[in-house]
Amino acid sequence: MKAPPTNAKAPPRATPATGAASAGTRAKKPDPQQVQQIKSQHTSFHAEPKPQQVPAVTFNQNYRIQGSEQWQGPQYEVFRSYHPERHDGGWYRSHYRRVELIGGGYYYWNNGYWYPAWGYNPSAEYYPYDGPIYAGHSAEPPDKVIADVQAVLQQMGYYRGDVDGLLGPLTREALGAYQADQGLTTTAAIDEPTLDSLGMG
Repeated sequence: MKAPPTNAKAPPRATPATGAASAGTRAKKPDPQQVQQIKSQHTSFHAEPKPQQVPAVTFNQNYRIQGSEQWQGPQYEVFRSYHPERHDGGWYRSHYRRVELIGGGYYYWNNGYWYPAWGYNPSAEYYPYDGPIYAGHSAEPPDKVIADVQAVLQQMGYYRGDVDGLLGPLTREALGAYQADQGLTTTAAIDEPTLDSLGMG
């Protein structure tokens, strides 16, 4: 039996070392002007694969996002119901109007979220995270959304990595710490409540 993918771990928990605020204390919200400035800096952002620093996960058709069954509310339904599927490029093109190569892997757009398009092109399957990435109605590419989130979390003291547009372990750890400090559900993912809280919804 194959070992579970690296993305099967429980979402990271906030610790004083990862959060900008001390445990149990709510951090202030980001300044809207700074958020807009950050977003304008990433208008033509394109992520590049970094498998040595941000390892890819592997396809596992039985994968479920750990802990998501406990996340309450309709905004988390896509996480609760997510399970990866593998199809060829023709299948994706016939089912989704938008499929894009982002940071070494293909993603498809569906109702406000980007999802890994496993099997679209087997030679381009670099996915640091296997799950939905919320982008809202703006439909911005996932690497730009991730880069914007990383930059804001970096400015707030949560994220200490590179702004690379990849949803790897350091970014997920920073997201979890921010969510815990804000009293949000700790998903360690880019979800609607988190993007709204960051002023990017």
